[in-house]
Amino acid sequence: MVVYNDELILRSNGNRVSYFEITNKIREIVAKSGVKNGICVVVSPHTTCSVFFEEYSHDRNYTGDEYLQVDLNNTFEKILPRCLSDGQYYHPGPEHTAFGDTLSAEYVPDSDHRALLNTEAHLKGTFIGSSETFIIQDSKLQIGGVGYIYFVDWDQNRVRDRHCKVQILGE
Repeated sequence: MVVYNDELILRSNGNRVSYFEITNKIREIVAKSGVKNGICVVVSPHTTCSVFFEEYSHDRNYTGDEYLQVDLNNTFEKILPRCLSDGQYYHPGPEHTAFGDTLSAEYVPDSDHRALLNTEAHLKGTFIGSSETFIIQDSKLQIGGVGYIYFVDWDQNRVRDRHCKVQILGE
């Protein structure tokens, strides 16, 4: 059995939800792995990011987001509005904020507590999930003709590099 690991590094937008269509990159990783039959697991290690599988929507809005992404954003905005002020959600509470002060600038730049106002991003990540698993058969991802793989960073508070982990298992 082969176990092959790879990673994509994706730069978030920083002022809106950042979607990345990563299907061809995942196909390239599958090809590099040499696995003919097995599974491919695509994972976000970040609690404010998700991986999902969806139909490619050819139409885009003026910011470049596909219409299905715009619809998803609009739906989420109704039930999980962007966290803009302290007390809008229970999270982050005083203990979490104090914990944030102990973290490196990667998580809370210059003790700027506004970076912690990302509760809706955590909740969206929970709703959508952090991973997808795909079958590899005859060296090809079994995702059909219209299925695409997306990585999304729900956190709109700052630009960051996000990591997308890929593990392939098989023969």
